[in-house]
Amino acid sequence: MTLTTSTLTPALQAFLDEDLGTTGDLSASAFQDRHVIGRIIAKQPGILAGQAIPAALYALIDPTVTYLPTFLDGDLVQSGTVIGHLSGPATALLAGERTLLNLLQRMSGIATATHAAVDALNNPQIDILDTRKTAPGLRLFDKYAVQCGGGLNHRMGLYDAVMLKDNHWRLIADLPTALRRLRHTVGPTKLIEVEVETREQLQAAVDCQVDMILIDNQLPETVRHWRSLIPATIKVEASGGITPTTLPTYAHTGVDFISLGYLTNSVQALDLSLELSLD
Repeated sequence: MTLTTSTLTPALQAFLDEDLGTTGDLSASAFQDRHVIGRIIAKQPGILAGQAIPAALYALIDPTVTYLPTFLDGDLVQSGTVIGHLSGPATALLAGERTLLNLLQRMSGIATATHAAVDALNNPQIDILDTRKTAPGLRLFDKYAVQCGGGLNHRMGLYDAVMLKDNHWRLIADLPTALRRLRHTVGPTKLIEVEVETREQLQAAVDCQVDMILIDNQLPETVRHWRSLIPATIKVEASGGITPTTLPTYAHTGVDFISLGYLTNSVQALDLSLELSLD
């Protein structure tokens, strides 16, 4: 996944409209507009994400604003590091300041948490996945940030892969019938994953030869045992209540993926600031 101008522009315009409304920045009249320079500074160490945002955002406010990044997405930055330089009219830079920082801080926080998860797991044979537990309107940004931290993206939405979860189990008559209907509807190229929480569900999913099984809400020793019951042709994911503290205990369960909701639904923003000065 990459952040392109065509995908960024509609979202960024909506974010600016939310902050500027129909009248713009009312505080701008307090000073005489001048050409200024700005520095985006990291106030704590972390993994950077979102370096395409400043140029795309300010192009919507004032095309004369320029941005020169000094680090790349995925880079580790230290406290005090200048991650990029802005130049342009003061009114323009101030108008986009909060929207810019909100996105960069959130994305870099996600990237930092993902990087920490990869390090804590310390097993390159298991990939860290994100989930759909993203803030509405921010999924593109959240999932891109996971990539910057060294994780992989699970499905983007309900439209690009099938996952039968606990509520599906409560509603379907039986798994084989449901899967036959799904294959007829979605075709042979779409991934079908089934979440299991009991041995009975696990055996049903194995018997149906699904593409992927999600072992949910189980202790590491249970995950390890259940994995041994699943053919190697079926990919296996573990998830459910796994925290930064417990994550390392899943390192030798034999699964292919571990998905972590906390990466995007419990974001600790990375502290960044924008400092302006007269040119």
